[in-house]
Amino acid sequence: MHPVPYGQRSAEHEASANPKTRPSRPVNRPDGSVQRSLASPNMPTPILNFDGIPFPGVTCNCAPPDTNGEVGLTQYVQIVNEGFEVFNKTTGASLLGPLAISSIWSGFGGLCESSGSGDPVVMYDQLANRWFISQFAGSSVITDQCIAISQTSDATGAWYRYGFHMTNNFYDYPHFGVWPDAYYDSANVFDSSGSSFLGPQPFAFNRTAMLAGNPATFVSTGLLSSSDDAILPSDLDGTTTPPSGAPNPYVMAGTLSTMRVYRFHADFVTPANSTFTLAATLTPPAFTLACPSTRACVPEPNSDRLDAIGDRPMFRNAYRRFADGHEAMVSNESVCVPGSGSCDPVSGNAKVGIRWWEINNATSGTPSLVQASTYAPDGTNRWMGSAAMDRDGDLALCYSVSSSTVVPGLRCSGRLAGDPVNTLAQGEAAMFAGAGSQTGTSNRWGDYSDLTVDPADDCTFWYTNEYYPAGSSSFNWRTRIANFKFPSCNNPNPYVTISKSADAGSVDAGSPAGFGVTLANQGGATATGLSFTDHLPSGTGINWTIGSGTDSGWSVSGSPPNQSLVYSPTTLGAHTSAHAHIV
Repeated sequence: MHPVPYGQRSAEHEASANPKTRPSRPVNRPDGSVQRSLASPNMPTPILNFDGIPFPGVTCNCAPPDTNGEVGLTQYVQIVNEGFEVFNKTTGASLLGPLAISSIWSGFGGLCESSGSGDPVVMYDQLANRWFISQFAGSSVITDQCIAISQTSDATGAWYRYGFHMTNNFYDYPHFGVWPDAYYDSANVFDSSGSSFLGPQPFAFNRTAMLAGNPATFVSTGLLSSSDDAILPSDLDGTTTPPSGAPNPYVMAGTLSTMRVYRFHADFVTPANSTFTLAATLTPPAFTLACPSTRACVPEPNSDRLDAIGDRPMFRNAYRRFADGHEAMVSNESVCVPGSGSCDPVSGNAKVGIRWWEINNATSGTPSLVQASTYAPDGTNRWMGSAAMDRDGDLALCYSVSSSTVVPGLRCSGRLAGDPVNTLAQGEAAMFAGAGSQTGTSNRWGDYSDLTVDPADDCTFWYTNEYYPAGSSSFNWRTRIANFKFPSCNNPNPYVTISKSADAGSVDAGSPAGFGVTLANQGGATATGLSFTDHLPSGTGINWTIGSGTDSGWSVSGSPPNQSLVYSPTTLGAHTSAHAHIV
């Protein structure tokens, strides 16, 4: 989305601020998949945690920053609207920049040199050990896409540079994914005024030619329908490639009550043979749109509000193929959990939460939802998320947080591969608490954030997003970069964890209560010599029993008020778990 320039707080350069894809079709249904309580706080704390590029983003003087970043073998590259910087990933020290993105195209000529305008993306192509940087460009209307490929694995070195004319319409919100045969792209296309949504459109760029620095082309199967939701291509994580010749799977999500998975086969020899085919229509749990008609959505401690961008899937659509051949595709969107207040804008005890999901059979067979849940464990709003999985199948989800009493900050939650499905059972950790609130700035926030996985160990997550310094100010964003790792990832030894989660965040007097306990071995070897006894809470009239959904081996010993939960087996296999439900 084209950023708001400083000094033009109610207008864009070319189009209405943050045009919504489907503002007139809200989904408004009770969400039965909400995780309403925080699990035990087992999320790892950051290893490195340092500031990235601040406002004005080198040359943009605009908001939001469109923060994203990517990690390579030795470097981390962060990119914001019209600026990028290269960091040493071991120390966090700056190696280059921040520099204007357009400086890469110095001497190139055309719109990419003179009229680069934002919506940047940086990726690390781990299959080739190269970097990918992009931003869009245009004179009066955004029509072109600028892409640069590093000539080596060093992002401080030389680049192969490209400029592509995409459309004569307004080409908005491009997002990319690395795939063996192409760099795949999605865009929301509007008329030249930016007011009428024409539909999403997929594109594919010739990766082989671009890695060699040769002339390159792109293919597209054309616009989809203006009644469709936004789409997002898959971005490959890990070094286990998709099946040979596999198409790139796209997810479509946002305002409809269904999601779709499409498969894009790009043919650069005979472009007319390229296909974008529907693989499945999925029905996720019901949800309510977050602020379908206003950007003034998420409350802050001051009187201003922040844009939730609740009408599209959020970057990235992270794809991974595991050693056993199964596929996982994870992403998220921002939704509203209704309460006594409104979801447009959020007020009362309504709140914005993150609907996250995992889809299997991405490239062949019939895709299906493995899990889908809304994370809204307390009264704080969570949005602007990004999700990914490590090599063990552990999932992390990072996002912005804010409320009328909490300044905008950054947090992460997650689940280990053996945790109960549809649950972020590892609790939540603060990546950065934030310091102040944003005022004005047309309510713009983020547009996207980015969670990526380190190719060196395929375990360490890197996250970047925006925050504000102390006080209340406008056009004054900062950015943060942090990394963390689940201790169990790629661990050849037994690694046993215990997590607990309540059935509900609060229980009325006289109503039944319950909670879950999960004993998990996240390591690569069988755990032996186990002995587990947990003393259960006592109180008037409480008599705990084993509930439905409990695995074998669990029992409740003793009598009220002295009861204990006991797990009798003394071994637990590698990458397995045992769950108990107590009522």
